Amino acid sequence: MSWSKLKQQLESFLSPALIGKVEYRATSYRYSPDKSGNCYITVDQKNILNMSDTTTPVRWYQTEQEIKNDPNLVIPVSEEEIEVIRQESKGNIPEDRLQIMARSRKISVHAKALLAAQAALSKSNFTVAATTYLSTSIEDNLESNDILYNILALMDRRVGKKRILNMSEQIKLKHSAVQYFYEIRRSSL
Repeated sequence: MSWSKLKQQLESFLSPALIGKVEYRATSYRYSPDKSGNCYITVDQKNILNMSDTTTPVRWYQTEQEIKNDPNLVIPVSEEEIEVIRQESKGNIPEDRLQIMARSRKISVHAKALLAAQAALSKSNFTVAATTYLSTSIEDNLESNDILYNILALMDRRVGKKRILNMSEQIKLKHSAVQYFYEIRRSSL
């Protein structure tokens, strides 16, 4: 599918409040066949989703340790997760330490998943991912671990106000790029 047709289809699914605010753009290299070009998403004429651009307001993590030390990352820990550690330690660990250990385990798993999703995004071909997005259900795109699918789904008009508002806890566990676009969509409601 050509870029212009793909862009037209993606923009036809944009939420009405985001039309003119969010745009899909691409650069291409006509005389250099070994370069695939660059696709990115802009908000208010500012380049937001482009991993090679260091001036974007989206935080791109370089290491797992950066994710673990990010003060903006909120990882909820359930009683079941604390109970698992309590049983593994046979009750020899103080209660306050159990919560710290459970959060540490959960954030390690979360950090690995975020880095994997971020690496997949840097290697992905935007046009292939966008075409796949258009042929996949909105529910599958929202639940996907792929950052790009999440972002495109959040901008989609098929995701209503009630669903957006109910996703606030789920979004806290997503990459900062997904959180950024979630806030844009939520503020446009």
